[in-house]
Amino acid sequence: MAAPKKGRGSTGGQGRPGRALALILIAMVALTGGMFLSGHTTPRLGIDLAGGTSITLKAKSQPGKPDAINETNMNTAVNIIERRVNGLGVSEAEVQTQGASNIIVNIPKGTNSKQAREQVGTTAQLYFRPVLTVTGGEPTPKGSASPSASGSGKASATPSAKATDPETASDPKTPSADATTQGRAVTGGLKKDETPAPSASTSGAADSSDAPAATGTPDPATAALEKKFTALDCTDPAARAKAGDGVKPEQPTVACSSEGDAKYLLGPAEVSGTDVDDAKAQFDQQRGIWLVSMEFTDKGSKKFQTITKKLSAQQSPQNQFAISLDGEVVSAPQVNETLSGSAEISGSFTQQSAEDLANVLSYGALPLSFSEDTVTTVTAALGGEQLEAGLIAGAIGLALVVIYLVAYYRGLALIALLSLLASGVLTYTIMALLGPAIGFALNLPAVCGAIVAIGITADSFIVYFERIRDEIREGRTLRPAVERAWPRARRTILVSDFVSFLAAAVLFLVTVGKVQGFAFTLGLTTLLDVVVVFLFTKPVMTLMARTKFFGSGHPWSGLDPKRLGAKPPLRRSRRVTARTDHPKEA
Repeated sequence: MAAPKKGRGSTGGQGRPGRALALILIAMVALTGGMFLSGHTTPRLGIDLAGGTSITLKAKSQPGKPDAINETNMNTAVNIIERRVNGLGVSEAEVQTQGASNIIVNIPKGTNSKQAREQVGTTAQLYFRPVLTVTGGEPTPKGSASPSASGSGKASATPSAKATDPETASDPKTPSADATTQGRAVTGGLKKDETPAPSASTSGAADSSDAPAATGTPDPATAALEKKFTALDCTDPAARAKAGDGVKPEQPTVACSSEGDAKYLLGPAEVSGTDVDDAKAQFDQQRGIWLVSMEFTDKGSKKFQTITKKLSAQQSPQNQFAISLDGEVVSAPQVNETLSGSAEISGSFTQQSAEDLANVLSYGALPLSFSEDTVTTVTAALGGEQLEAGLIAGAIGLALVVIYLVAYYRGLALIALLSLLASGVLTYTIMALLGPAIGFALNLPAVCGAIVAIGITADSFIVYFERIRDEIREGRTLRPAVERAWPRARRTILVSDFVSFLAAAVLFLVTVGKVQGFAFTLGLTTLLDVVVVFLFTKPVMTLMARTKFFGSGHPWSGLDPKRLGAKPPLRRSRRVTARTDHPKEA
């Protein structure tokens, strides 16, 4: 009795196929339920199927700055481009890095593709502008006082603007006219201004500062700027993004904070981002605070010295300068003294906020620009046609596989079709859930990968079926043939799927853009093929072998010994030979 038990155990679970089937059925039910509960019942479609514009940007650095292309700057560029795209009123746009030097921008349909390309393809514009007036982000109510350079009205700080001393700082989101709570404090400097000479740009800034408060005949340009400032609604993302459109650096402008809770009237740009040589986030152990240190170029040092001398003599909010990135104020610190070659911005920074501001300042100084590598624009109608064509191709491929299986394997085709159905359910639900989870989008190459996967999955079934048929040809009955064929088929299937998965992984790592969709889908379906063969096909085949239809070798089962040319049982063959040889010896 012990020997048979050992033999059954060595068959790989011949007597317990229900456990594997229960496991995969539970997984299918769980994935399907999660898909419906999440509300994402269809896979997310890529730009080439849903319609839109896909832009691949390649970063390039200028001679002398070989280290400009790094992970930090690439991530900062992604944030800047994403803010630009969102400023166009685009929803569900995707901006992500691909590889070490590429950025993929996928903009869905309904967006002006030309405008989008202009937005994402230009280098970030970073300027230091003097603050003339700052108020809350909402439009100024009618009948209230007009904004003026004197800082009258209700002043508010940017989200990051707090006093250097956190004990005396007010809530940054609460508007206040107190100078001590406006902006972060700027201190330090390698050089102090002794006898600065006023420059033309400084005079222009001063004149612009006085313009809003001027009396007599109003300047039409100044009146228009005041009107724009009064009507500006920084709580509206679209209005926030377009606040400074078309304004040259040497002109005054209006701008919003990054969060939209403050709006600014700014003077002409005194220092540009290219004048910043370096910026770092540092932790001051003595004071126990995070700060951002800046180093300027020789040319930028002179400009910064001029503007800080002028600002340090002003009252709030005119002692602040706004760090403006693409027309949005990312920080508006106060100037406490005349600075030149270096400066530090301190306040209620966290490590993350300090690093973010340092990255913004560094990015404006680094010679990092982008060139368009590829641009693909697909209309919604064309995307629908491509999707329809892909689905038709998949249906034709599946139909050909079914015809082949039925014609050649007959009854075994039922097991293959059930396995394909299980693989299809797993693939569809996982793709639908991966859309909101990791942003996976089903593009046309991904559909091609799914079609190729039909052949890969069917190939695994064929390998197993042929191993079983080989065992039957050797004279074995179906039940032992199923179990003896499995170890050999298993090795072949694993090796084949490993090669396919390795090819998909290499393709995913070395390519960018849409080709990665093909590689990802191919790798996913290859893994699911292993799961289906081990947990579904093999257990179902074990159960089918116990039925009379398959076990007796019905002609339509695909396992008929006569059709397969099975040999007689080996033991019977030896006994017959022994009987025929004995009379000859006698």
